[in-house]
Amino acid sequence: MTTTERHATGSVAGRGAALAVAPRRPARRATQPADAGLHPDVAKLERRFVAAAARAARAEPPVAEFQAFVLAFYRRHGRQLPWRRTRNPYHILVAEIMLQQTQAPRVVQKYPAFLAAFPNLTTLAAAPLVDILRVWRGMGYNRRALALKRLAHAIVSQHAGRIPRSPAALASLPGIGAATAASFTAFAFNAPSVFLETNIRTVFIHYFFRRRRQVPDAALLPLVAAMLDHTNPRRWYNALMDLGAWLKAHGWNRNSTAAAHRPQPAFAGSTRELRGRILALLTDGRPHAAAAIARTLQAEPTRVAHCLAQLRNEGFLRRRRAAFVLAD
Repeated sequence: MTTTERHATGSVAGRGAALAVAPRRPARRATQPADAGLHPDVAKLERRFVAAAARAARAEPPVAEFQAFVLAFYRRHGRQLPWRRTRNPYHILVAEIMLQQTQAPRVVQKYPAFLAAFPNLTTLAAAPLVDILRVWRGMGYNRRALALKRLAHAIVSQHAGRIPRSPAALASLPGIGAATAASFTAFAFNAPSVFLETNIRTVFIHYFFRRRRQVPDAALLPLVAAMLDHTNPRRWYNALMDLGAWLKAHGWNRNSTAAAHRPQPAFAGSTRELRGRILALLTDGRPHAAAAIARTLQAEPTRVAHCLAQLRNEGFLRRRRAAFVLAD
């Protein structure tokens, strides 16, 4: 689970149906090995897979060789992350939302404090937004903090505090789309879901679409389904994500060739930065007038007014006479 684009698309596939799907033309082209820095046993399996993929050409992809390589990589190079040491669905749900648009090392720092402050869905649902934002501060993309509170409230009120196991039921909840539902069920319930995120996309583009640009997710998803290890989907997706992170760290980031790729705009001076500064100021719990916010932040009053209107419409703020406070 990671980074600036946590989820792109997802579905749930049955074992037989997944393996029967083959990617569309043009033909896949396996890349050269990226074995520098890999354990020798892992590098050997990588080269074996690449050779098998080259022989396969337009035929069915070499599932067994790819799975052997990816799982060997995970055994030797897998990351130790706290949300992988729990089977608590709530803890995994918090990690899933945190990992949307935030890299894993940053989430590792904030995740324990969030769970300590809000140890279960009931606590989170009842918590004032100001308390949640105080703990969330530094994570960025504050919409996720508000989404988590709304999600917790919906699960408590509509599902008696039990997170649904059905992807369809999950996708009906606020802040949970089909892709997040698919990834969550894989990690929380070890379900054979099919989904993409940025690191998984990196792996499949690197090993199957190296010479193509604008690779659509529609071309990647059948391969994700075909390669899925149904014996342990949770372990499989952890392995894929870690391999993708490893490829990026070693200069093999292919996501710019994905059709879903969107360059991240500069943060400094952006509306997103100003929104974050406004919310951070309002976590003091006191009402602040728009003019006072602009003076304190040394920001253009028109930009501040625009951000305040956005934040109010999204449910972050409410008016108190001529001032603004965080919503309850």
